[in-house]
Amino acid sequence: MKAPAIVSALVAGAVATVMLAGPIGAAAAASPSTAPSGDDAITWSVAPATADGVDKRAWVERTIEPGESVTEYLAVRNLGAGTTTFSLNAADGYFTETGRFNMLKANETSTDAGTWISVADDVTVPSGATEIVPFTITVPQNATPGDHAAGIAASVSSVGTASDGAQIGVDSRIGFRVMTQVAGELAPVIAVSGVDAAYAPSWNPFAPGELSVRYTAENAGNTQLSFGEEAAGAVTTRGDLFPGEERRVTMEPRRVWPLGLISAEVIVQGSVPRGDAIEVAPVTETIVVWAVPWAQLVVLAVIAAVVFSVLISRRRSKASVARLIEEARAEGRRERQETGARA
Repeated sequence: MKAPAIVSALVAGAVATVMLAGPIGAAAAASPSTAPSGDDAITWSVAPATADGVDKRAWVERTIEPGESVTEYLAVRNLGAGTTTFSLNAADGYFTETGRFNMLKANETSTDAGTWISVADDVTVPSGATEIVPFTITVPQNATPGDHAAGIAASVSSVGTASDGAQIGVDSRIGFRVMTQVAGELAPVIAVSGVDAAYAPSWNPFAPGELSVRYTAENAGNTQLSFGEEAAGAVTTRGDLFPGEERRVTMEPRRVWPLGLISAEVIVQGSVPRGDAIEVAPVTETIVVWAVPWAQLVVLAVIAAVVFSVLISRRRSKASVARLIEEARAEGRRERQETGARA
């Protein structure tokens, strides 16, 4: 028998099967997840809580001194028909290329805030009940100041069969973000690299072409950053980056007339989304690209060819008329000479 393949998914949004599961985020805390288990579907939700019950937070945010510990709580609610045991785990968090929050899969090794969270291995929840589970965040003494992201989740494992008959193991999980800010000096920095541009001309000589710009934004500081760019007076938001993360960005094309060497200025801006009144120095990049007016040159060439053809035609016509006039004059002189000779 083929060994089962393991598929790990984080569930967000409305009730969905695990094969359609998406990454956790703000909405995931209160949204249930459904996973198949034999003849019955297991449906559950996970949310931040206090010792007394679910609270209104979408995720957990705490500022903790190095070497200290705090206790938080998660609420696991079983919406299924039978008693279910849910596995509990924490892992490092990150933002995907599309800007959504996610946490490392079960078979990936955490090295940061995911290792700071201690929680029970599992929890058994009767049908219709909610269990409040404590978890502890312990910040190492040598932890660097700034933001450290993790996620905590409750999961159910199940086995399905693929179209080729192979067994597929599915680890369906739902959870929420746990943001730990280690107390100390905060230094947000946005860095920009790999800036390049390309000009695509329009073959309509009466329309401008398009200038496309790409760049890589990196969070080179120690706080979570929201970033985006300002170009030609328009500001575009690109999402968030955790410290050390980077994202390749392709800006919306700008309509530019081909005027030879053209330049564009891009200002990449960052801000601290957690309400800290800290200035983030913007980065300004100027891109110079050669924009050849091919369509306009073709039109000018055609116009020049037409003008040249008309001038040549006129010159030939004038020469032809002059030749006919000269021939007529010569014929007239010849006739006069013949008439005089007969007289």
